[in-house]
Amino acid sequence: MTRILITGATGTIGTNLVKHLKTDYDLVLADVDFSDFPSELKEGSKMIEEDLTILENWENVLDGVDYVIQLAGNPDAEANFYEGLLDLNYKLPQNLYQTAEKTESVKRIIFASSIHASDAYPKNVQVKTSDPIRPDDLYGVSKVFLEGLASYYAFKKGIESIGIRIGDYKSPGEGVDPEADLYSRGSYFSYKDMNHLIDCCLKAELEEPYLLVNGVSNNTFPRLDIDQARVKLGYQPQVNAFEL
Repeated sequence: MTRILITGATGTIGTNLVKHLKTDYDLVLADVDFSDFPSELKEGSKMIEEDLTILENWENVLDGVDYVIQLAGNPDAEANFYEGLLDLNYKLPQNLYQTAEKTESVKRIIFASSIHASDAYPKNVQVKTSDPIRPDDLYGVSKVFLEGLASYYAFKKGIESIGIRIGDYKSPGEGVDPEADLYSRGSYFSYKDMNHLIDCCLKAELEEPYLLVNGVSNNTFPRLDIDQARVKLGYQPQVNAFEL
């Protein structure tokens, strides 16, 4: 069975992805603390409770792993560089790619970037991944770093990667505020569409070793352009925030 490592597995997106993937894949779940993680999601999965910002803790983590879903990181838009972002958003992904370079089994890394990498554009502009980067905070800057890191390892080291600039992710039961504006509805990204996009990322054949796509739902006006995800990955989102 195909083995997938999910870093940051106890986070909101990680938890929902574990529920989605656990019946079809052999999962390895990594995070610093699983004490509050649902016991039913631990069953049948390998748990790695380590601080992966430390390079030495990556020893044997990728053994036998086919795909990595890199979710670990500090998602705080107000975080500062030295205390909030340096370890989790810079050191940890570098440790991942440095270890993957020495591991023969890894076929592809799928990583979580963010809308914050390009969210300094005016709110009425639809942003493409080909547009110049325009992060709106230091968290967004850290995601630009991750995109560049993945591109470097893809084209120079041969490690295939797909990055997803994740919009306003919503878990089961989270809807849309009836008074939400155009921007908020356009950024909406349902957990069902995220699960589907991950499925596409796991199965797609890439023309080049690196691909960056936007991740939002099938909104009437999507803040982030999703045509590349449709064309390159076969992404077919179903939820439209303007109809909720």
